[in-house]
Amino acid sequence: MDKTTALVVDDQEFFTEMLTTTLSSKTDIEVVGVAHDGPGAIRLALEKSPDAVLMDIELGGNMNGIEAASAIKDSLPDTGIVILSMHNDRRYVTNLLQRDSPGWSYLLKQSLPDVETLVRAISGSIAGWPVVDPAVMANLSPREGTPVSRLTPRLSELLQCIAQGYNNAAIAEIMGITERSVEAYTSNVYRELDISGEQDIHARVKATLLYLQDLQA
Repeated sequence: MDKTTALVVDDQEFFTEMLTTTLSSKTDIEVVGVAHDGPGAIRLALEKSPDAVLMDIELGGNMNGIEAASAIKDSLPDTGIVILSMHNDRRYVTNLLQRDSPGWSYLLKQSLPDVETLVRAISGSIAGWPVVDPAVMANLSPREGTPVSRLTPRLSELLQCIAQGYNNAAIAEIMGITERSVEAYTSNVYRELDISGEQDIHARVKATLLYLQDLQA
C-alpha cells in the first residue's frame, strides 16, 4: 500500500525537522519535501503533488500560509491542506471553511505532539473533510436560540466528532453505538441544521461551519 505523502512548510527549520521526524518515525506518512516560504512551497507542491500540505499560517516574506495554501489548492484541488497555527481562535477556522474548495484542516502547533490528532487532520483534509483542533472548541458552548443549541446532547456530541474529523467507525467507538446508528444520527443532525441532501463532504463542511459560528465562551 502506497504511503500518504506530505509537504511540510514552516519558516523555522527546527520546526520542519521536528515535524518531519515525528511523521517519519510514528506514522505511515512520508514527507516528500520541506519549504520555508510561500513561493518555495508552491513550487515544491507543483513538483511533488503531495497528498497533503502542512502549512504554517505565518511565513516570512510577502506571502502568508493561507495565501500559499490557496495557490496550491488552485492548482492541486485534491491536495489536503493542514493549516498550522498558534492562534486558538475559531474565526481563523470559519474563514477557511468558507472557501470554495474543501479539504482544509486547522491544527494548533501545541497539538502536534498528539500524533493521533495530527494524523486525523492530515487524513481528513485529504478526504475533503474539515478537521478542527479540539482545543479550538474547548470550553465553548452554543449560543441560546441557535440551531446547534437545539440539538440533543447526543446529536451535539456527534456534531463535535464530525467537526474534529472522526470517521463513522471512530464516532461509533467514541459514542458506544453502531455505525448504522452513527449514520442515522448524522442524518438527524443534518436535518436539524437544514442541510439534508448535501453531498457528504459539503454537509460536513456546512455542519462544522454552523457549529463554530454558533459557539460562544
